[in-house]
Amino acid sequence: MVSSSRSSDKIPAEKVPGYDRESEVKSFDDTKLGVKGLVDAGLTKIPWMFIGERQTTGMITWGSTESPESVPVIDFKDMDKDAAVRTEIIKKVGAACEKWGFFQVVNHGIPESVLNGIIDGIRRFHEQKGMVFPGSLKES
Repeated sequence: MVSSSRSSDKIPAEKVPGYDRESEVKSFDDTKLGVKGLVDAGLTKIPWMFIGERQTTGMITWGSTESPESVPVIDFKDMDKDAAVRTEIIKKVGAACEKWGFFQVVNHGIPESVLNGIIDGIRRFHEQKGMVFPGSLKES
């Protein structure tokens, strides 16, 4: 599993002297390999371009304050304890789905061991040798 010691650093990528996110993203895009290509290359740390400063506003935490195009992170804290909070979270999920089609959830109550087991199962599935998956065969 790829980890990031950087995510706990106090200095966000945007404030590291000499860091050029635009160049890093362009280089990444030019490879056409995607995240799988990074993993296959032996990546052990999450690249800076995937780590941004966090800012919390209400129940949604957005990524970098310098990038309005960050994926929304929705906090489920107290969702089961307060009807007003639940209603607000539902609205924010709807808005995130409409704008992004996906979002990240925090404080959902699912133990980390369960999440790690899911990720491990997905990895094992995709790393099976000799398996043919829909769309993997091209017609000649």
